[in-house]
Amino acid sequence: MSSQLVEIFQKCCLHLQLLHYLRNIHFKNKDGQEVFFDANGDGPLHFDVLNWQLNSEGARRLVNVGRYEPHQHQDQELVINDSAILWSGGYTQVPRSVCSDSCPLGYRKSSRQGQPLCCYDCVLCSVGEISNQTDTADCFRCPEDYWSNERRDTCIPKVIEFLSFGDTMGCTLACVAVILSLIPLFILWIFIKNRETPIVKANNRDLSYFLLVSLNLCFLCSLIFIGQPNNMSCIVRQIAFGLFFSISVSSVLAKTIIVVIAFNATKPGSNLRKWVGSKTACLIIVCGSLIQVIICTVWITYFPPFPQFNSDSSKEKIIIECNENSLPMFYCMLGYLGLLATMSLIVAFLARKLPDSFNEAKFITFSMLVFVSVWLSFIPAYMSTKGKFVVVVEIFAILSSTAGSLSCIFLPKCYIIILRPHMNTKYYLRKKDSGNR
Repeated sequence: MSSQLVEIFQKCCLHLQLLHYLRNIHFKNKDGQEVFFDANGDGPLHFDVLNWQLNSEGARRLVNVGRYEPHQHQDQELVINDSAILWSGGYTQVPRSVCSDSCPLGYRKSSRQGQPLCCYDCVLCSVGEISNQTDTADCFRCPEDYWSNERRDTCIPKVIEFLSFGDTMGCTLACVAVILSLIPLFILWIFIKNRETPIVKANNRDLSYFLLVSLNLCFLCSLIFIGQPNNMSCIVRQIAFGLFFSISVSSVLAKTIIVVIAFNATKPGSNLRKWVGSKTACLIIVCGSLIQVIICTVWITYFPPFPQFNSDSSKEKIIIECNENSLPMFYCMLGYLGLLATMSLIVAFLARKLPDSFNEAKFITFSMLVFVSVWLSFIPAYMSTKGKFVVVVEIFAILSSTAGSLSCIFLPKCYIIILRPHMNTKYYLRKKDSGNR
């Protein structure tokens, strides 16, 4: 037993001595290849990469297309000559492992029914979704305040939209409103300059002045609707609109009632003479406007309008608009304006044939017909439009209804004052009165 141990020990010593010499061996042979041994005594590994190829006669042959030398540098361990490889079918190009091209950014993979998983179609992401990686299976939805670009590979912030003075439409409406607001002031100047003439003194001169100022404010209140909505502007725009129009329509109603009272006061034994004057007109205007003040006060106290960011009307935009907070209150305000206009229309229509030289009841009838027609067409248009065009529709209704009232009531008088001054005399008045009788 001891002799065997001694023999094993001697062999181990010889082996260690042999390893010691082998580790120090390092030279190149005639072919230029390095010869050496590692720490375990293993020589350098060298593998040839062979490719089975079929020649034109169908015979197989092995072709060396590369080598693998693990002891070389990392970028030289495996060397392949791609041009020497011949793939199945006689092709020199690398065969594809899938039957579909790689899906680019903005697209997702959609499997083809009845075909392998490697076969798919590239489908463009839906609007509002993106894919920022190639060969993705799903698209990702953009955050609420963002939207997908045209390539569907990036989420971009949504466009903020409101009717501003910088827009072509907003600037045009603002210019039209300012120009139209100057017309009542110009007519007011004409009336003041000719205040002692019969046509100006007829039907309450002071009431005509007041009506012209209120129409000027109606034109200007449309400017409040232009610009970025905020808490104050959302409240002021509707309140100013309701109050200014209530005052103007109440003034028209007062003018109409004064015409009727003035005609009946001329009858013998009439007690209506004390009601002809500015006090009656002021009472009608105050009472007509007071109800609208109550409606607007309740509205802004319990249901105040406020600005909101609307992203539902347009997928690509965030629309800043005023939320009325209570549509019943909004339509209640419009309904009361309609009531005042209808009352003025009825009274003016009944008084249109009264024998008065400068009876303006027929002109008031036309003005109230225009007013009522505009606002009746406004309601369906208001309900069917979205975004900043809701504001455009309301501004258009304000301007057109105010312009219609102004034109029908005052332009005939201005025509006589400026172009037919001979009709604006007491002689013509007496002559016409005698003709009517």
